[in-house]
Amino acid sequence: MNFFYKFLTGIAVYILFFNTYVNAQGCVAIRGNGSFLTMEHPMLDTTVASESSWYFTSSYRYFKSFRHFKGTEEQKQRQTLHNEVVNFQNTIDLALTRNFNKYWSVTVGIPYLINTRSSLYEHGGAERNRSYSHGFGDARIVGNRWLFDSHTAKRGNIQIGLGVKLPTGNYNYMSEFKNVTPSERPVDQSIQLGDGGVGIIAEINGFMNFGSRFGGYTNLYYMANPRNTNGTRTYRETLRATLANESIMSVPDQFLARLGVNYTLSGAFRALTVSAGGRIEGIPVRDLIGKSDAFRRPGYVLSVEPSLNYSFKRFNLFANVPIAVKRDRTQSVTDKENSVKSGTYVIGDAAFADYSLNFGVSFKL
Repeated sequence: MNFFYKFLTGIAVYILFFNTYVNAQGCVAIRGNGSFLTMEHPMLDTTVASESSWYFTSSYRYFKSFRHFKGTEEQKQRQTLHNEVVNFQNTIDLALTRNFNKYWSVTVGIPYLINTRSSLYEHGGAERNRSYSHGFGDARIVGNRWLFDSHTAKRGNIQIGLGVKLPTGNYNYMSEFKNVTPSERPVDQSIQLGDGGVGIIAEINGFMNFGSRFGGYTNLYYMANPRNTNGTRTYRETLRATLANESIMSVPDQFLARLGVNYTLSGAFRALTVSAGGRIEGIPVRDLIGKSDAFRRPGYVLSVEPSLNYSFKRFNLFANVPIAVKRDRTQSVTDKENSVKSGTYVIGDAAFADYSLNFGVSFKL
C-alpha cells in the first residue's frame, strides 16, 4: 500500500500541476494559463488514505521564445538580421485542491504572469523596443473522478475531468509602443493575460504499474473556446493592407497529449521519481465549437520531457524541462483566406522556445 501511494505521488504531482501547461513554448499559444488540471492531487502523506483533505500547489514556469518557424521550416535569417521577436514569459501558478473521497476531487487555480516582448516591427521597424504585461490570468475550476477505487486499483487507474476556464485575465492589456500611433496599444496575443472566452476543459488521465518501481502515465487534454473573437485589436492591418482579416484577436482552442514512463526510488518517508516521456501541445487551426475567424497563430510543439519529483512527509518538490524536438506553425484560417485572394500560398510565422524550465512545491494543508 505504501508503494502504491508513493508511486501515485510521483505520477500525479508530476502530471497534475506542471506538465499540462498548454502554452506551446512561444507565440503559437496565447498566454500561459497556469497548470491546467490533470489527475487527482496525490497523497502527500503516503501512510494515510487520500479521502477528505486539502492540498496547495505553487509552481513556476519560464521560457524564452525566439526561433521563428513557417510550417516546420525555421526562419534562421531572422536571427542573422536581428529582426526576430523575443518573448520572455514567467508564470507563477497557484492551485488549491479539495479531495472529497477516494473518487472525487475539485481544483481551483489561477496563474500570475509576467511577460516581456522585444521586437522591431511593432515599434516602427527601425529600433528594437519592448512591450510588457503582468497580472492574474484566466482562472479554472475542474472536477475529477477516478473510475476505479484508488485504494485497491494498484495496477493502474483512469481519471476523467471536466471543468471551465474563466475569463478573469485581461485580454486587452495595453503597453507603450515606440515610433507608432497610437503609442499605447494592446500587447501581442502571445503575452495577453487572458483570451476573453469561457473555456470548456475535458481531460483523461491514467497510470499503470509495470513492476514494483516501474510504471507509465498518459494525459489527454482539450480546452474548447466557443467564443469566436474577443474584440481586441492587433493593429496587423497597419503593417500590410492584406492583413485586414487579422485586425482582431481570435479566441482559440488548446490541446495537449502526453505519454511516458516513471521509475521510483523509495525510502523511509520519501521517494524520488525519475520520469521521461513525450508531449505534443498547441493550438488547432479551427475550433471544435464555433467559428475560428480573425488572428491566431495555430501550430504545435513536440517535446521530450524529463522530470524529477521528490516527496517527503507532506511535501512534494518537482521539476521538469520539456525540450522541443519539432515545431510547426500551421496555416491559419486567415492565411488560407489570403492564399485564395492572392493566388499564392500564404503562411505566417511564429516564434518558439527551445525548452521551458518548470519547478514547484505541493503540500497537504
